[in-house]
Amino acid sequence: MRTELRQKIIQSALLLFEKQGYHGVTVNQIVEDVGTSKGGFYHHFKTKDELLYVIHDTFISYALEKATKANDMHDSPTKKLQAIIHDFVKVFDIYKPHISVFYQENIYLNEEYEILIKKKRDQFKNIIMKALYEGKEQGEFRSDLQVDITGMAILGMVNWTYKWYHQGGFRTIDDISNIFVDLILHAVLESETITSGKYKELLMK
Repeated sequence: MRTELRQKIIQSALLLFEKQGYHGVTVNQIVEDVGTSKGGFYHHFKTKDELLYVIHDTFISYALEKATKANDMHDSPTKKLQAIIHDFVKVFDIYKPHISVFYQENIYLNEEYEILIKKKRDQFKNIIMKALYEGKEQGEFRSDLQVDITGMAILGMVNWTYKWYHQGGFRTIDDISNIFVDLILHAVLESETITSGKYKELLMK
C-alpha cells in the first residue's frame, strides 16, 4: 500500500511538473491531486527536491542497469553497442514523462542530488566509451574511429529523441531503435565487415 501511494505521488508530480513547472507546483497541490495528506507525502519524500531527484534517478538508473547488463552479457563490442543503443532508445518510450520533466526542470536540482545524477550519467557514458574503445582495439570498429567524439555524438543523437518522439506515432519505438542501431553501427564498423556480409553475422551471434 505504501509503495502504491509513493507511485501515485510520483505520477501526480510528473503531470503537474510537466504542465506547470517545478516551482509552479506545491506539495499541497500534489497531495490534493493524489488524495492523501502531507503526512503521506513526507512519509515517502523528505522534500519536494527529493521527489524531483527520484523522478530523474528512475530513468537514469534503468538506462545504467541495462547498459551494465549488456556490457557483462556480451563479449563482442558490436553486440554490446547494439544492446546498449536498443535499450537506451526504449527508455524514451518507457519513461517519457520522467525525461520530459528532467530536461524541463533539471536546473532546479540541488547540488547534492545533481552530483548523484551526474555520477550515474557519467557511468553510462563510460560504458558506451568502453564498448567503442574495445571495438577499435579488437578490430571490429574502424581503426581511425575518434572514440570520444563518436561517443558524444551517439549520446547527443539518442538523447534528442525526447524532442520529437511521440507514442503512437507512425514508427514504433522498436522501429526507431533498429534504425539508430543500423545507423550507428554502419558508422563505426570496419567497411570490410559491412561489405563482406559479416555485419549481419555479428548481429545474429
